[in-house]
Amino acid sequence: MSDARLALLLSLALCCASVNAQSTDRPRIRDLGISPGIFAPGALNAITDVAGVRVGHQTLVRDDSVRTGVTAILPHGGNLFQEKVPAGMHAANAFGKAAGLLQIEELGLIESPIVLTNTLAVGTAIEGTVAYTLDQPGNERIQSVNAVVGETNDGYLNDIRGRHVTVEDVRAAIDSASTGPVAEGNVGAGTGTVCFGWKGGIGTSSRVLPASLGGYTVGVLVQSNYDGVLVIDGVRVGEHLGQYTYRDDVAGGIAQKAHPEQGSVMIVIATDAPVDARTLERMARRAPLGLARTGSFMSNGSGDFAIAFSTQNRVPYSPTSRTQPAEYLHNDSVSPLFLAVVEAVEEAVYNSLTRAESMTGHLGHRVEAFDVEALRALLGKRGN
Repeated sequence: MSDARLALLLSLALCCASVNAQSTDRPRIRDLGISPGIFAPGALNAITDVAGVRVGHQTLVRDDSVRTGVTAILPHGGNLFQEKVPAGMHAANAFGKAAGLLQIEELGLIESPIVLTNTLAVGTAIEGTVAYTLDQPGNERIQSVNAVVGETNDGYLNDIRGRHVTVEDVRAAIDSASTGPVAEGNVGAGTGTVCFGWKGGIGTSSRVLPASLGGYTVGVLVQSNYDGVLVIDGVRVGEHLGQYTYRDDVAGGIAQKAHPEQGSVMIVIATDAPVDARTLERMARRAPLGLARTGSFMSNGSGDFAIAFSTQNRVPYSPTSRTQPAEYLHNDSVSPLFLAVVEAVEEAVYNSLTRAESMTGHLGHRVEAFDVEALRALLGKRGN
């Protein structure tokens, strides 16, 4: 390899790595004095408050048109194929290209990392996730892998037709996954997304139930990329700031022939509560209620998917007996988990907005960061 080519590859690698590890001074929603819901968040207020859950990002920002990436969520740090986790899913509006969800619906299990990326990189993400799984020690004879992949379309800011995500990027996101704080905003699969007309991205939040309700933790991560009329803590922020879906039609009273659709949103829910696949599906079904609190109406062109898993009651690939002992919550005890999902989804979306920074991308398109100072002013007026 020539010295020039080596220098170029090192430069690109450093670019991706530095963006992946980027920090931002922009606040999370609680830094603005807004505390959605009644349940308290975990120590990190992130999906990684659920013990063992790991998150990794690979962020691609190159030239003037590459604005995309990959985010990987691992339910635990072991061999996911050999130790599957119970799971459920829900498609609130299925205008999307997610992969692996039908097997979750059928078997109630996840056996791979959950990988999020852009719409045209789903095939690449499947390939990378399968390769990662086959390479794990103990999986040498495996011949079938259900790779779980979700997507949203980042084609406004990103040269999506260029298909810049590689198998190596997918592997890098998975390999970098760790416990601890989770980067938000313009990172990973949220690098090029747009939400409510402002810059969207990755957001996360968690809730810890009171001891009297079991003390369980629920964590959520979102890839926000949808439209609607933004509402924050009951304030109709989108209307106040003059940025919302159908604004021109409402103002002018003249119906337009067509509107560009913005979509979608991927929601990943984790919990340490001992719940079965059916209850996890029910938890996933509550995720759209959190979206509704933010002002989403799940437009025709939006793919709104939720995947929920529990870190408890792992299922071995090679069982040693016909039955598996397990302990599950009664139906009468799961309602607090439902509310925790709604609250954490709502707050994760807000964090994806407040943490994201303005971005210029493909064809010179620019999306501004959400105006947190305008929000402060609105909330101040409300309190007077």
